[in-house]
Formats: sequence, C-alpha cells, structure tokens
Amino acid sequence: MIEVHDLHKHFGGFHAVDGATLTIETGSITGLIGPNGAGKTTLFNAIAGVLKPTSGRVTMDGEDITGLPPHTLFSKGLLRTFQIAHEFTSMTVRENLMMVPGGQSGEQLWNTWFGRKRIADEERALAAKADEVLEFLTIDHLTHERAGNLSGGQKKLLELGRTMMVDAKIVFLDEVGAGVNRTLLNTIGDAIIRLNKERNYTFCVIEHDMDFIGRLCDPVICMAEGRVLAEGTLDEIKANEQVIEAYLGTGLKNKAKAQA
Repeated sequence: MIEVHDLHKHFGGFHAVDGATLTIETGSITGLIGPNGAGKTTLFNAIAGVLKPTSGRVTMDGEDITGLPPHTLFSKGLLRTFQIAHEFTSMTVRENLMMVPGGQSGEQLWNTWFGRKRIADEERALAAKADEVLEFLTIDHLTHERAGNLSGGQKKLLELGRTMMVDAKIVFLDEVGAGVNRTLLNTIGDAIIRLNKERNYTFCVIEHDMDFIGRLCDPVICMAEGRVLAEGTLDEIKANEQVIEAYLGTGLKNKAKAQA
C-alpha cells in the first residue's frame, strides 16, 4: 500500500531521515522500531504530510503522494495518531468522534439557516456511528465524559476511534502504548487486531514495547540514524547484529571479543 523510496528530511545540517526506503504491505500490521533519534516520527510526519520531504518519493496504491498536505491524505484514507493525544478537552467523547468526518452540512453558514433538518439528520447518523465505535472499543461507558478527563490510555483509544469514523485504509500509530497501563494497552492491541482482521485496516506502528510489537506486528522494520537497518520478524530483528549495535552501541561479536 505504501512505498517509500530514498526519502530524506533535513533540518539544516541535521539529516533526521537519511535515505529511508521501505514498503508497507496492504493488510499488514507493520512495526517500526529503533532507538530514540532514529527518525521514526519524522518519517511518519513526512509520509503523512505533516512535513514535506527534502527529497525522495512516497506512493500509496501506486499514486505519488509525496508532500501532499494532511487533509488531502485524510480524504484518501491515510491517517495518523500522535505520541500525545490531541482531543477537544471540553467536548464529550462522543462529540470528539462526531467532529471527524469532513464536509458536514453544519459547516456551511447557509445550512444553519435553511438546512436544519439535513444537519439534524446527519448529526443523528454521526451519533449512531460514534456509539458503534465506542462499543467496538469497549469504552461506551465514557460516551458522555469530557475528553479532557480521560486517562492517557483512554485518550489513545479515542484517537483510534477517530480513525473508525471515516473510511481509513492505513493508519500510522505513533507510540500508542506510551504512558498506557498494561490492561488498557491490551485493549488497544485487541482493537488494532480486530480492525486489521475484520475491517481490513493496514497499520504501521511505532512502539518501544517489544512485547506489544511481538504480539501485533509482522514484519518489523528497524531504523537508526535516519536509515532502515533491517526488516523481518521480531525474532530475526532481535538477532540482527546491526540492530543490536544500534541499540546497545556494540554488537555481539565485539562484546564477545571484549569478554575474551
């Protein structure tokens, strides 16, 4: 679904992404791991239109989407979440979900005067859709809670719920487990697996929790210093000498020599 070819993103002399090339297959849950500063989030931002690449190419289903703005990619079914959840704090959980779909009749001033029935019908349909999403995510007991009152894990579930309010094809999840307790992380993992298997969502997941990655992701891609180091199953990645060196600063061979 997504092909990234020789992607670069520079900030002055700093090369945050430095020639990354990778493929995300349709229907997969692809893991993206690497040490802090590897360029993972910058890569997500460059793919999802938050940042314009310095050079390189990104395609989605064969279409060149390099540098397209987020709202255009949103309409094509490419969505992303962030390390820190971005909710409307004073609105309810249901209202946060109802805000997601674009092109609503209520956005037009004319319709607020002369299209009130159309607006009311749309809002009823959106409310029903939101309730279905909240039930799917097992947080329907929070329907009328203000989003600002949610825990960190509940906010991550709400962000995932937003992707379900539109016809998402691929969702980029940036550290969905950060600051989330194990129980809620398992709930998030269950929801991701169900969306993948039952609704054909494709995911790419940045995460530092290797148990979470191992449960969900195949393949796993490892980045370091803005480049792709290795790709394979999590066991293959864990055994890769370059990956070990990127995380620990020394490879197994060098460690063995030092011990000798």
